[in-house]
Amino acid sequence: MLSFSRTSAAFAAILAVSAPVVAQDAPTRDTVVAIVNGTEITLGHVLAARDGLPEQFRGMPADALFQPLVEQLIEQTAIMQEAEGTLSPREQVAFENEQRAFIANAALTRAAAEAVTEEAITEAYTAFVTEFDGREPAPEFNASHIIVETEEQALELRALLDEGADFAELAVEHSMDGAAQGGGSLGWFGLGAMIPEFEEAVQALEVGEYMGPLETQFGWHLVLLNDTRMSSAPALEEVREALMQNLEREAAQAELTRATEAATIERNYEGLDPSLLMQTELLDD
Repeated sequence: MLSFSRTSAAFAAILAVSAPVVAQDAPTRDTVVAIVNGTEITLGHVLAARDGLPEQFRGMPADALFQPLVEQLIEQTAIMQEAEGTLSPREQVAFENEQRAFIANAALTRAAAEAVTEEAITEAYTAFVTEFDGREPAPEFNASHIIVETEEQALELRALLDEGADFAELAVEHSMDGAAQGGGSLGWFGLGAMIPEFEEAVQALEVGEYMGPLETQFGWHLVLLNDTRMSSAPALEEVREALMQNLEREAAQAELTRATEAATIERNYEGLDPSLLMQTELLDD
């Protein structure tokens, strides 16, 4: 069965022959750019159409996009007008579901965006720090490693370290994991974050010391302890994104709960057989 995306074949073809559009004086989103059988197409419709384009089209110059978008909206309006009232039962319920989902998503997105203010972020961070500081302080480690396939390789690199070679340079050249390009740095981590053999190794080291070869399920390691500290709450900027996501999620859930509790709802599905979900032929009656 043929299907047509919002970016139609006609739109793609028009791109090849589009010409610059003359700008209007002080246009607004309500500026009418075309009329199809009395139905107005506004600049706002065109702007929204551009927002819905695939990324490769959105990056095109405006003078190459404007006319094709208007022409696409004209085509869609013309065919919509002719097809109104002809949707099949399957198409009608799909349309109603899309409309329901779009409006609900717009409302939840708006509620989530409104919840993310600097004041709310600051309050959330204060609560986070209070909770974090209430925990028992725990040691954290900053370590680097070099990991190779064999003990022989690890022993050769250990000999180079003993002779004064730079740990980070050896990691870049020889280590076989993703941390190699960062000189083998694993950053800061707490107890329980690493496999037991590795955790025991860093706890036994003094800052600046290295040890190995150490065998784990991943290979043979040389381990360098860069620094230690006791756990403390991270800076605001380190957790800002996570706090914003929590605020958005909580606001969306609160809006869902509020709207549902305010609605008069009759649930009539309890007596229905769940196997009805598989009878999609009901959409074709």
